[in-house]
Order: sequence, then C-alpha cells, then structure tokens
Amino acid sequence: METTTALINTDTTTAIYKVVHRLDTQGLTCPEPVMLLHRKIRQMQVGEVVELLATDPSTERDILKFCTFLGHALLTKRQDDKTYLYHIQKRD
Repeated sequence: METTTALINTDTTTAIYKVVHRLDTQGLTCPEPVMLLHRKIRQMQVGEVVELLATDPSTERDILKFCTFLGHALLTKRQDDKTYLYHIQKRD
C-alpha cells in the first residue's frame, strides 16, 4: 500500500486551492466527524477540497489518520480557540 505524505498548511491566507465543499461538525464527538467526512469524500470528485469545522479535540488525531490511511491530502490544519479547521483534498 502506498502512503501519502500530507502537506499541512497552518496559514490559510496562502492557500493555493479552492474549497468546494464545507462540512460543519461542530458539537459532534468522535466518531461522528470522521464518519461524516468519509461520506462527504465519497460524494466528491478527485482533486476537490472539503473544509471541515469541528470542536472535538480528537479530530486532530483522527483526521490525520483518516487522510494517511485512505491516501487523501490534509492541506490545512488550524485551531482557533476551540474550533478546528481542516482542508482535505480527495485523492484517488
């Protein structure tokens, strides 16, 4: 199995991609954010980017593992107070 290295950008002002989908999982706890992300990714086209908002701290670990295991790119990971923001690009 080929592993994909995630490119993580913590400064979204320099992002060079377009967010096509948004997924708000604020208030939900593990495993719901990852389950909803998995469903959303299946509906997306390869190359599209989804923005995920979450408040569950376990998403810091879970989103990276999800991307690494399934081969998607974690483009941005940022925390503002108690909100976590992720940009994930669907790969093959």
